[in-house]
Amino acid sequence: MAMDLLRQKKGASQRGFLDDQFLIAMPGMKDDRFSRAVIYICAHSDEGAMGLIINQVQPLLFPDLLVQLGILDEQEAIRLPMKAKDFIVRNGGPVDRSRGFVLHSDDYKVESSLPVSDEICLTATVDILRAISAGRGPRHALMALGYSGWGAGQLESEIAENGWLTCPATSELLFDADIDRKYDRILATLGIDLARLSTAAGHA
Repeated sequence: MAMDLLRQKKGASQRGFLDDQFLIAMPGMKDDRFSRAVIYICAHSDEGAMGLIINQVQPLLFPDLLVQLGILDEQEAIRLPMKAKDFIVRNGGPVDRSRGFVLHSDDYKVESSLPVSDEICLTATVDILRAISAGRGPRHALMALGYSGWGAGQLESEIAENGWLTCPATSELLFDADIDRKYDRILATLGIDLARLSTAAGHA
C-alpha cells in the first residue's frame, strides 16, 4: 500500500493536503506506539495515507544492517566513512517493519526514487544504502524500518478527534540529528507549550 500511494502521486499534478506535513501526536494519544511521535507524511489521498516516524530510534546500527543485507562484509563495515557509520536507523512505524525507507534531499535520484515534495524524495531500494555506505549518497537523508499507514478517511478522523496536530515540514527539522528534542522543538515552532496543551478536545 505504501509505495502504491506514492506511485499514484508520481503522475498526479495535485498533492494530498497532508503531503510534506509533520503529524505530531497529541499528549492524549491512546496508541502507545505513537506516544510523542512526529511523523512525516509522504503520501495522502482519498485512499489513505503513509508516513514515517522520524523521532524513534532503532537499536540496530547502520553498519550492522548493511552486513545483514549482504551489502558489505564485516571488514568493510568497520572501514565505513564516519558519516555512514553514524547514520541512525529509525523506527518508521508498525507496518512492514522489515522494510527500509530512505527519505532524502533531491540531489540523489535513481529509477526507484519517488518525489514527496519539490525538495524531498523517498527511495526504498538498496541502491541508496550502497551509495550512502560509499559516501556517494544524498546531502541529507534519514532511514527508517517500517512505516505508518492509514486507510481511507482514517487519518482525517484521528485528526478531527484531536489525536494529531499538523504543520508544514521543514528540511532542517526533518533531517537534523537532534532526535530526542524533535517533538518539543516542532511544537515550539507552532508556539505551543506542551504543559498547556490540552489532552482532550474541547466541545462547545
